Amino acid sequence: MNTTIDHETSRMVDDASVEGVRTKRVFAFLIDAVIVFLLCIPVSIVIALLGILTLGLGWILYAVMFPVVAVSYVAFTMGGTQQATIGMRANGIHILRLDGQKIDGITAVVHSVLFWAGNVVLTPLVLLVTLFSDRKRTLHDLLLGTVVARDRV
Repeated sequence: MNTTIDHETSRMVDDASVEGVRTKRVFAFLIDAVIVFLLCIPVSIVIALLGILTLGLGWILYAVMFPVVAVSYVAFTMGGTQQATIGMRANGIHILRLDGQKIDGITAVVHSVLFWAGNVVLTPLVLLVTLFSDRKRTLHDLLLGTVVARDRV
């Protein structure tokens, strides 16, 4: 087991790095939701054309369009080099793993899926966990060993 802690991970322990993160996460989510909806517009046009070409069979893809676009968006942004979605970057936050490793696309997707599963079960109460957890971590952060912190100033 690797017990070394890099500079970025040790910074997460600092209370200043998680100050205001809860509010920033809410605003980041709203921005990301708008972006995903906007990304669905060209995808829906492609599906419409595909449906015409396949005599209606392609239109079945509308059932999975939003989740596929959202998961792809999260995998490429949060799982990318900046470790943050566009909404997170706009709010000056990013995600980190507690073991110091980078968030990969799979972890980013699992993080998003657990977020939505938590919202289905707990509705907005999912944010209550941040009031009692260390570093204002949500339930899906606790399960995955991640934390959302402010960017360096």
